[in-house]
Amino acid sequence: MLQLNFPSFPTLETERLILRSHTNADAEALFALRTNEVLMKYIYRERPKDLLETTVLLAIFNTGFENGDNLVWVIALKENPAQMIGEIGFYRTDYANHRAEIGYMLHPDYWRKGVISEALVKAVAFGFENINLHSICAGVSPKNNASRLILLKHGFEKEAYFKEQYYFGGQFLDSEIYGLLNPNH
Repeated sequence: MLQLNFPSFPTLETERLILRSHTNADAEALFALRTNEVLMKYIYRERPKDLLETTVLLAIFNTGFENGDNLVWVIALKENPAQMIGEIGFYRTDYANHRAEIGYMLHPDYWRKGVISEALVKAVAFGFENINLHSICAGVSPKNNASRLILLKHGFEKEAYFKEQYYFGGQFLDSEIYGLLNPNH
């Protein structure tokens, strides 16, 4: 069966980016990301109330990696690797079916600069080549056209549209699922 089992957290590099593990020093940047209403407009998750909740989230990411449950990278520019500008990773993994759900977020100051595309290409390649995933999926709000276009640009195809799939903020919300098959399987 598929496993996320690495001796140490895999740090990845692209032309401009470093994808690295979370550290406690990322707490303030992660809090700023997860409480930024422009960024979180289409990410339907509870906002952390304070820095302590964000520190708990960091511990969940790190424990999740140690337990083989998830693999979530900090996105940082090579010129400033300590400054978290976003994150990308496999938040949920269906081991029996060799499928993982990828998600990402990026500070609005870095939107429309190719950062997510660059990180997505690297993370997807890692998922297929190093984890041996058969497929990668992404769930997006139907209102999030920018995220949809990034996925389509990188070969993801729409697999499903779920009406009122989940409840958040006092309302039932729709979602779209996009998927990409490993070309080597």
